[in-house]
Amino acid sequence: MMKRVFPHPLLSLALLLVWLGLVNKVTPGNVVLGAILGIAVPFVTGPYWPGRPMIGRPLRVVEYIFVVLWDIVVANFQVAAIILFKPEKNIRSAWVTVPIELTSPEAITVLAGTITMTPGTVSTMLSADSSAILVHCLHADDPEAVRDQIKRRYEWRLKEIFQ
Repeated sequence: MMKRVFPHPLLSLALLLVWLGLVNKVTPGNVVLGAILGIAVPFVTGPYWPGRPMIGRPLRVVEYIFVVLWDIVVANFQVAAIILFKPEKNIRSAWVTVPIELTSPEAITVLAGTITMTPGTVSTMLSADSSAILVHCLHADDPEAVRDQIKRRYEWRLKEIFQ
């Protein structure tokens, strides 16, 4: 019964909190309306979700979040230094193909999102067979090092989290 009412309980809670944040006022009416949205949206969209991903190592999720946050902070300084101190002719942007071993669509999506959230890199395309991601780098002296860093810092953690 609970599974039918709350097919995705974390999404329901997130929708309630986002609604309360958007209206910027916690009143009984807003809580009720947020709860209705939190129940209705997952209920209506539930049949289109193929299945929930299984998290293999929950503590690895926390580690992954801290690694990504650290990389975002470091990359912000690196991008600022590139923009401020490198002449435009010395910036070497590059396209890097990153082969991936991930099979879960959720894991691939998290990896692509992580690459895009990190300043200086953008994931642009996933190969048709989901075996590689094309990444554009603002500045890459060594494109192979960028590929290796993505695999070393992100992919193996995601493999442990999702598989």
